[in-house]
Amino acid sequence: MSGSTAIPVASRSSAFLGRATRSGALVVGLVLVATMIAAALLAPWIAPYDPNEQSIVDKLAGPDAAHWLGTDSFGRDVLSRILWGARISLTIGFLSTAIGVVVGVAIGIVSGYFGGAVDRWISGANDVLMSFPQIIMGIILVAVLGPTLTNLVIAIAITAVPAFVRVARGSTLAMKERDFVDACRALGYGHGRIMFAHILPNILDEITVMGSLWLATAIRSEATLSFIGLGAPPPAATWGGLVREGFDNLLDAPGLSIYPSIAILIVMVGLNLIGDGLRDATDPRAPT
Repeated sequence: MSGSTAIPVASRSSAFLGRATRSGALVVGLVLVATMIAAALLAPWIAPYDPNEQSIVDKLAGPDAAHWLGTDSFGRDVLSRILWGARISLTIGFLSTAIGVVVGVAIGIVSGYFGGAVDRWISGANDVLMSFPQIIMGIILVAVLGPTLTNLVIAIAITAVPAFVRVARGSTLAMKERDFVDACRALGYGHGRIMFAHILPNILDEITVMGSLWLATAIRSEATLSFIGLGAPPPAATWGGLVREGFDNLLDAPGLSIYPSIAILIVMVGLNLIGDGLRDATDPRAPT
């Protein structure tokens, strides 16, 4: 029985790794994202100033030797705020995506595995949630829950769940007809063991691709919500909040909005390249 389960997983994983390591897009994406993550993790050591330290005398100063990216309307160092903002924005993105993956995949596997009335109810509820644009749902949830970091993570995670439910359900519908699943049933394995010990490992490729793409969406959603005032309350620095703060001085100091926007763009490009690379790696028609 162990061979019936291990062989499909091992062969799929080997082919996946072989194609992934040859993907130029994946490598470039990993470098970009890893650089931004490293900058966020090292912010306490590489940021030249306290991100909330104000100096009215230096407000709206242009880039110079003391402030490489200039200062904002409160005299705070823009580079330091971008580095510290990366910690909050990336943390929100990773946490919300992780929650969405865990909840959505669990619900999707249950829906696809059991089928029948369970599948109809879950699919119906999922279709209702997917009928709302992601950003509109996020705005509604944050407005109801309140603009705090915890509520922001919860709101973005909820908007992620329907996408992962759909992916996990579709993959499970195809996987549950495989011979090794029938063998598990014949040996008397419980539903939970079949779903999460045997089916789940065989659909991780699709989930990984969706997770990388959704992470970009989560970070963009955080930036959008912060831009309209529903993000982390000030003086906390987030990329979306920095773009919004700079928008008030767009004509006098356009860099205040441009620099954090470039940081967001780098992460978006990196994550989408990773997603494209992983998607190509999961294509069974691609050479191994």
